[in-house]
Order: sequence, then C-alpha cells, then structure tokens
Amino acid sequence: MKRFLLFLPLLVAVIVGVFLFAGIGKDPTKLDSALIGKQVPVFSLKSLKSPDSSLDEGLFRGEVTLLNVWGTWCPACRDEHDDLMRIAREKKVAIIGLNYKDNRDDALVWLDRLGDPYRTVIYDPKGTLGFDLGVYGAPETFVIDASGVVRYRHVGVLNGEVWEQILLPVINEARENG
Repeated sequence: MKRFLLFLPLLVAVIVGVFLFAGIGKDPTKLDSALIGKQVPVFSLKSLKSPDSSLDEGLFRGEVTLLNVWGTWCPACRDEHDDLMRIAREKKVAIIGLNYKDNRDDALVWLDRLGDPYRTVIYDPKGTLGFDLGVYGAPETFVIDASGVVRYRHVGVLNGEVWEQILLPVINEARENG
C-alpha cells in the first residue's frame, strides 16, 4: 500500500501531462461547430435599433452573409471593429451583427461612436441565439450561405489576415456553390 502511495503523484502527473499534450498545437480559432452544413437556428429576436421590429432566420436567405457576434463588454470586438468597417465599405459581403449579452443603450452608443458596419443588428440580451449557435464568447463570426446554411465559424478577432486568407475564400466558395 505504501508503494502505491509513493507512485500516486507520478501517476497523476502522467495523466495531467497526457491531457495537456493532447491540446498542444490545436488552433483555438478552429472550434468545431455542430451547425456546419445546417440551417441557422430558428429564432425571433428584436432589432437593436428598432425594438418594435422582430428579426428571424429569414435574414440569412438570398445572399451569402457574415454573422458577427459582438458586445460592448468585449475588448477583442473593439479590436476587430475597424476591419468590419472596411469590409462593409468594400461591400464584398453583407454583415449582420448579433449583439450578445449586452445592454441596448451601450450598444447603440458604441455603433454611433465607432461606426456601424452592419446591415442590421439582432439584439440578444439573454444569449438565446448565441446559445443555439454554440457561441463560446465574442467575437465569433459565421459565414452563412444564400440558403441560410452555416458554412464556417471563426472564433476570435476578424482581422485583415483572417478576412483574406480564411473568410473571403469560404464566401467565394459559398457563392460559387449557390
């Protein structure tokens, strides 16, 4: 019994080491999503700017769209905002915002001060749509094809490199495959 107790710390260290080693080299921005290849979840939420207007999954039909999950509480969302403004100006794709677990007034001030890259913004104060999308936090960006099918999920800041090397090719492929 004493021998077992001597080896117990070594056994625990080996088990922990195996788990840590398994995670090394994995890209945290490539979190798998169960929604890839599936329709955007059914939802009915209010518009951020027009609280009397309801928005639903029909927003994602007719053209390839980016769905950008953001919040004013998210420093990384501020980091990507200028890139979203540039993409919106270039009009290479429609961007719909999902204001996630945020305060409406804070979000409106944010867009007024920093600019509004979004065609419309879905207001999700309780995170219900975010939960259905499998959102871990913000920012996250989804590419949704013209049929409303989720084609890609990017976790983290959308910057120029991510746009050019990852998202734009996915968008172009979604456009080609109709």
